[in-house]
Amino acid sequence: MRYLDEYRDGAAAQKMLRRIAGTITRPWTIMEVCGSQTHALLKYGIDQLLPDKLTLIHGPGCPVCVTPVEIIDQAIALAARPDVIFTSYGDMLRVPGSGKDLLSVKAEGGDVRMVYSPMDALKIARENPDKKTVFFAIGFETTAPANAMAAFLAERDGVDSFFMLTSHVLIPPAIETIASSPDNRVQGFLAPGHVCTVTGYTQYETLAAKYRLPIVVTGFEPLDLLQGIYMLIKQLETGGYTVENQYARSVARDGNPQAQALIDKVFEVVDHKWRGIGTIPLSGLRLKGPYARFDAITALGVESPPSQEASACIAGLVLQGVKKPVDCPAFATDCTPEHCLGAPMVSSEGACAAYYLYSRREKAIT
Repeated sequence: MRYLDEYRDGAAAQKMLRRIAGTITRPWTIMEVCGSQTHALLKYGIDQLLPDKLTLIHGPGCPVCVTPVEIIDQAIALAARPDVIFTSYGDMLRVPGSGKDLLSVKAEGGDVRMVYSPMDALKIARENPDKKTVFFAIGFETTAPANAMAAFLAERDGVDSFFMLTSHVLIPPAIETIASSPDNRVQGFLAPGHVCTVTGYTQYETLAAKYRLPIVVTGFEPLDLLQGIYMLIKQLETGGYTVENQYARSVARDGNPQAQALIDKVFEVVDHKWRGIGTIPLSGLRLKGPYARFDAITALGVESPPSQEASACIAGLVLQGVKKPVDCPAFATDCTPEHCLGAPMVSSEGACAAYYLYSRREKAIT
């Protein structure tokens, strides 16, 4: 496929693998933060081609996976209301809450609709002024500009039937939580290129200097990932701890100022709970000012029972990089994509789903 083949060239990949093997002299442990990177590493077999000295750990970069169960339960409660049209990306429809998921609500008669963007939800709200249309606004900094634009347009045009159930999270605080943990094993990070396309990477420079850990902003194709790993290994072998940008074709150091300005106009940074991890300070976004009226929780009121996660699920440990999916006793037995206990098994960016899909049943963390 044009514009992709050059980043999937087998001969170039083998050359990069030889460079990595020729550079690494001792064991290193690195984390790819983004779930899309995890899936690419396993899909193309990169994890099995790398030197044995290199250990890959999968991070919390799956927004579906880290959406707290309390918010899933609130979504289910809203979707069951007869006056609500609940709209969501498809990934969220099968994420388990305490007792059911959004597809179950749809099967029971709730008006639950899959959309491809918040603009789809805004269009539905315009066409159904007698209903309350709620958009499940999840994601990292990547999806925040589009969600901010939907709220901006709803306010500008006076669309009173549009609301958002917001669960936006930010990557740098998550990296800091991992790096500052006394149990941290990560010695270098592959940062998500799509996030940095919006935000730039100046925040990562602060983290790299503070924790003396190298960070490489990396893309998602096989050669992107191999080059990013090579750049990390070179720094680790020489004691470097700077931020490098492998994804220069998309990412600038200062990111996208227009997108950042729109996010700042609509959202404010707040403490936020991450599923399986807990509350991370200043790691979430909340609607503010005139846009706060679109907040579904405060505007519509939500009553849901106390939330509870499946006791057998170790998703939190997987998301923190402490365990791998194969360390979970329920992996591929009691927990499968068809009958999942936790979000990482059902999300298209989840590490458990990647291991299941690409049959990685080995290499547990010891």
